Amino acid sequence: EIPQNFEEATIDHLVQLIADMLERLMVHNDRIPLSPESLTRFHSRSAPTISVLDYLKRIVRFTNVEKSCLLITLFNIDQICARIPLFTLTSLTCHRFVITSITVSSKGLCDAFCPNNLYARVGGISVTELNVLEREFLSMIDWRLMCTREVLQEYYINLARTHSSGKFYIAGTESPSISSDSDIDMDSGQSCPSSPS
Repeated sequence: EIPQNFEEATIDHLVQLIADMLERLMVHNDRIPLSPESLTRFHSRSAPTISVLDYLKRIVRFTNVEKSCLLITLFNIDQICARIPLFTLTSLTCHRFVITSITVSSKGLCDAFCPNNLYARVGGISVTELNVLEREFLSMIDWRLMCTREVLQEYYINLARTHSSGKFYIAGTESPSISSDSDIDMDSGQSCPSSPS
């Protein structure tokens, strides 16, 4: 059982929920053939050997990232996919996208954040590369850094409802059973679902 509000959830639970969603998204998108026109600065030559879960744990451990900055990464994925349909989050793009999103959102939303050289070191890339990715990312989201608390809460609830293990459920809900497919598509009026799918 996890709290009703994402602010009260533990950072460890939030990391598990987000990593599960990203892993499922990567597995799905890795089946899509890569075309030259879909290549971005976020593509690496080969998939990193560290899992998304371990990567997120590393980021949390060394940067003290806030919960809202973790959740807004999912919002950013949806916004970019809506604006740039050729962009897909795959095993080749996920890690660079995540560290860049957290870097940008921390700077935009938090009173205290780390310098780029720390984010780069934690993310396993050079500072120069992170600077380039940061500029590319800001262009892709059209410099729209903000997201409402209500939207982040929707992402949190959807993450718990659709977790692949079915072990997470929101306090006060009827049962911890796995949601049906119709529950997964929580359309919030945007051109993409509330969680990457």
